[in-house]
Amino acid sequence: MKNKSVATLLAFFLGGFGIHKFYLGETLAGVLYLVFFWTMIPGLIAFFEFIGLLIMSEQSFNAKYNSNYFLGQTMNYIGSQNSVQESSKDKMAILIDLKKLYDSGVITAEEYEEKRRKYLDSL
Repeated sequence: MKNKSVATLLAFFLGGFGIHKFYLGETLAGVLYLVFFWTMIPGLIAFFEFIGLLIMSEQSFNAKYNSNYFLGQTMNYIGSQNSVQESSKDKMAILIDLKKLYDSGVITAEEYEEKRRKYLDSL
């Protein structure tokens, strides 16, 4: 998981070399910064990126650079909410949708039975 403060400090102190880009997982951009650091252009760009990182909210930073973590947290939250609020109509609708997939030929009989059994076991 990437830290916004670390990325901001790297952009300020070592941004001309693209170290912040490597830290944020943007390897190609980091290499370009290294290749052209002698022109001072990457340093100028890094300064503006430093400002951008400085004013970016923590939530926006996580959504952009920690998307896998952010997505996992969101899915865990949604899953816990769904398990609490899921009504019997919703449960039945899932089974009906699964049956429709089987009837239309999208999934095989084995896949249908496997998915149906997994869903029923999870209840």
